[in-house]
Amino acid sequence: MLRLSPISALLGSAFAVGVVPAVQAQQTALPTVEVIGATPIPGFDRPKDEVAANVQSVSKQALKDTGSGGLPELFGSQLQSVNVNEIQGNPYQADVNYRGFTASPLLGTPQGLSVYQDGVRVNEPFGDTVNWDLIPRNAIASIDLIPGSNPLFGLNTLGGALAIRTKDGFNFAGTGVEGYTGSFGRSAVTAEHGGNNGELGWYFTATRFKEDGWRDYSPSDLNQYFGKISHRSSKHELDLNISHAKSNLIGNGLTPLSFYEQDRSSIFTRPDNTQNQMTMVSLNGGYWLDDIHKLSGTIYARQNKVRTLNGDANDDFEDSANDGATGANGGLGIDEDTGVFNRTSTRQRGHGFSAQFAEIAEQRQYAFGTTYDRSRAKFRQSEQEGVLDATRAVVDVEDEEESVNIRGTTTTWSLFGTGTWKTTKDLSLTAAARYNHTSVRTTDNINPPGSPESLANDYTYVKVNPSLAAVFTLSPDITFYSNAQQGNRAPSPIELGCSNPQVACRLPNAMQADPRLEQVVTRSVEVGARGKFDMIRWNAAVFGANNYDDILFISAGATNPGLGYFDNFGKTRRAGLELGASADYGRFGWSARYTYLRATFESGACIVSEANSTAETDPRCTGDDEIRVNPGDRIPGIPEHSFKVSLNWRTTEWLTLGSDIAAYSGVYVRGNENNETEEGGKTAGFTVVNLVANADLGGGWTVFARMNNVFDKRYFTAGQLAENVFNANGTFRTNSDDWTNETFYAPGAPRAGWIGVRYRFGG
Repeated sequence: MLRLSPISALLGSAFAVGVVPAVQAQQTALPTVEVIGATPIPGFDRPKDEVAANVQSVSKQALKDTGSGGLPELFGSQLQSVNVNEIQGNPYQADVNYRGFTASPLLGTPQGLSVYQDGVRVNEPFGDTVNWDLIPRNAIASIDLIPGSNPLFGLNTLGGALAIRTKDGFNFAGTGVEGYTGSFGRSAVTAEHGGNNGELGWYFTATRFKEDGWRDYSPSDLNQYFGKISHRSSKHELDLNISHAKSNLIGNGLTPLSFYEQDRSSIFTRPDNTQNQMTMVSLNGGYWLDDIHKLSGTIYARQNKVRTLNGDANDDFEDSANDGATGANGGLGIDEDTGVFNRTSTRQRGHGFSAQFAEIAEQRQYAFGTTYDRSRAKFRQSEQEGVLDATRAVVDVEDEEESVNIRGTTTTWSLFGTGTWKTTKDLSLTAAARYNHTSVRTTDNINPPGSPESLANDYTYVKVNPSLAAVFTLSPDITFYSNAQQGNRAPSPIELGCSNPQVACRLPNAMQADPRLEQVVTRSVEVGARGKFDMIRWNAAVFGANNYDDILFISAGATNPGLGYFDNFGKTRRAGLELGASADYGRFGWSARYTYLRATFESGACIVSEANSTAETDPRCTGDDEIRVNPGDRIPGIPEHSFKVSLNWRTTEWLTLGSDIAAYSGVYVRGNENNETEEGGKTAGFTVVNLVANADLGGGWTVFARMNNVFDKRYFTAGQLAENVFNANGTFRTNSDDWTNETFYAPGAPRAGWIGVRYRFGG
């Protein structure tokens, strides 16, 4: 049985200085050549050290650290320049920000990262969102983060791409089971089995996750299944992959500061429920024509059903017949229609294929190919007015009223090519380009074509994106690199359906007949160096990216944070510096990573932010509740400074202890895009320390433990200016004159711990 006393000793020692997940000490002097996919299609790998970018990979040891929650928590602790905004308060529904670009499950968040699983893009077609709960974590063999607007990774690769590869029976043979339990009522059980007979391989895994959540009324459960059948020969490889996931997640969102100060686990309104059910089948294949030429391809089909139920304060209550401000009921107000259920149902079906031809020779490598993706989505939304009870839940709802019923089709086909040439022994050059052709078509099942309210549209977007890169090896221990790239993102059906500033929408949104949005184009550059000095591995990079016609969700008022519209914003910029170092000394390993990031608006604009203290004070903005955003104003939710350190200590042959620390500067909250609201306009910086322990008991048995937020730090990862319709006791104010502007925050989780056991045999 594992004794936790070493962890206590660790807290009192130098480990508490700040340390993040663990770098495992090298066990052999033989060098390891780490490769990454140079395109999303499996089959064109390149040595990581030869890529002209600061590519990062999640370590295999970190992938085993299953005491943590979802993938966002893993990325936040393992990857440089990544911060996580816990907007929903659910471990599977966080925003993952990398160099100021975001992958999020929340509609309305500007999406800028593409995510691939075995060569299949898993950004949802209806809004480019990413559902982290649908990616089978236990089946993951490797994760690579490729920075920049790399055109080879297709649409939505504005700031980078996450490439996920899953296990197979050749590399992960054997059988294993594990389970853990601990704080927040969180528990999980996982089983996996893999094997092969030399030519035929198989791998299967299943995971059951459940928790009560650390905030009030926030239970969630999740089931993930993954299977792969593989065939290998000297000439070919073939993998048939099947993923299925079903989740029932509660993410009750931001909470006002006044509520949080009374009760750390408080919520605003409830419920905020999301149910996902996804099935994906893909077939990956590769065939070697000879020693250097290879054909690769992928075929896939994917289906996802999403249902949401959001219990909100009813923004239509203000100035209604029930509002006390109008004099109804003697000015006291009437407690009717104070809440509303917003329901959505989205069914998405997608299929596609990709094909690639590659030549992989010593002095040159090149690949060219094509991709085709087509998706169909059915979206409907309805509302039910009701009453908010003492727990701020919506009850006694009235009849359901359907407001939106549409069908959307998105079709994208692309041509791409890339080539790398070693012009000299020390210099290699890479050029690449991709042609994207995207059509977005929407059919309105309620309003006929030609009517003012009709959502029917048919838009086409075309773009050619190039890139150039160079890698120069100054010496065996020092390498310089640089790149310049361009990527694009076409507007999604949900963005096109909510782009009229005169008619705001709720997210998931009641869409309107709206104008065309322009596609987002990103141009990025990176210059860096990496190498080794004695035992220390180091890296340094400067980077920058300009977004043109960025699509932002603009708030239309403070009564409800989810009300607004999508619009093109002239120009935004992300630029910064990365520094990193790591080393292994026998049983001891460490790494340190620092990022300076400046994310700014680079165009002037007037946007609505009713709760901003400077609303309607700038003479250049004449609309109701508008603020002025000027070039140089910081983009909310993105920290300027982040610092991460990791430490790993193999104390004995059987016990390994590790710790991680992540420190971030404060971020501006949404609604304070002009950075001028002083009180409550920015979160405070924070530092969080976590601990991990693994004990190898022999005979295939391992006991592991994890403790998050060791010092029980109170902190916020994000926030938004909004209007609080409740009094200090949580009772709805039936006179809207009494409603107050306040900052709503995304609180970080308190101290928590989990302990588990793992058994593995065979393999």
